Amino acid sequence: MEEELKNIVETAKKKVSAVSSRAGFESIKAEITGPNGALTKVMKGMGSVPKEDRPAFGKMINQAKQQIQGFYDQALEAIENAELAARIGPAIDPSLPSVEPGPGSLHPLTKVREEICSIFKQIGFTVVEGTEVETEYYCFDALNTPADHPARDLQDTFYLPDDARFGNVSKKEDERYLLRTHTSSVQIRTMLKERPPLRVISPGRCFRRDTVDATHSANFHQIEGLYVDENVTVRDLKAVLDYFFEQLLGKGTKTRFRPHFFPYTEPSFEVDFSSSHLAKLGSEWVEIAGCGMVEPAVFDSVGYDPETYSGFAFGMGIERIAMILYGIDDIRYFYQNDARFLSQFA
Repeated sequence: MEEELKNIVETAKKKVSAVSSRAGFESIKAEITGPNGALTKVMKGMGSVPKEDRPAFGKMINQAKQQIQGFYDQALEAIENAELAARIGPAIDPSLPSVEPGPGSLHPLTKVREEICSIFKQIGFTVVEGTEVETEYYCFDALNTPADHPARDLQDTFYLPDDARFGNVSKKEDERYLLRTHTSSVQIRTMLKERPPLRVISPGRCFRRDTVDATHSANFHQIEGLYVDENVTVRDLKAVLDYFFEQLLGKGTKTRFRPHFFPYTEPSFEVDFSSSHLAKLGSEWVEIAGCGMVEPAVFDSVGYDPETYSGFAFGMGIERIAMILYGIDDIRYFYQNDARFLSQFA
């Protein structure tokens, strides 16, 4: 009986390894382990085996079944890989020229980001960038955001494991790493390195635990600005934003400030704008940005004298501006990589 099982296993190995089609595989499988297969017939003979020998015989049958099942799995994987390769076709040669004419085009978010940066460069702002991984100090503490602020809750911020290590992201003290929720952290790092006068904008990708729908995404892009010097006032802030939005959205664009609260600015404002673009949205005024005068506690955290210097900060979402400029009603289009959508911006 043991010799018969060995022969069945060897036969199965030989036949299964040679099969190249799903139909052939099923045929061999039926021949070996089907209702009338060779291994099934041996198993049916269990009743004729002496009672004391049945445990050993059962063990041999199980071992044979496991071996044969291993042959089946290998053969089926090879068949599935061959079927997939046949559907995909021959390998692609990446050195061949593209079938599409021209060099392609920039992503609409990239185009809007570059346009924003270009406008601010015209009035003396410098572009600065930072890492997408940040620490609690640079993202919250230095920006006057208290430990119990809702923005620091787990349901709002993506925190990384306690044992995470990043050699290129410095920590101020014992704190957690996180995915930055805004690019204001870049402003803190810049102020720690440079002295006023300072005029910078910091574009980049941000992350928040947000519901993904037509107007929200857990991954989004933001651009924030900071201007620090002596005798900077709200009037300067309004003038800069008025100039920017008129350059971006066209002559006749108007802005207005509404009182708001941000931990790192005081006073703080929401910014609304009105322009011809709003005809697409059916509204006279639309919220577009947040801003305010830098809170003195923020200057204290970076070593600036709040009695000598003042400044303003502002921030806005690149996706929101792109949706207004191009009349797009769903933020998810930007991330789906649909060539039909992206080709419209060539």
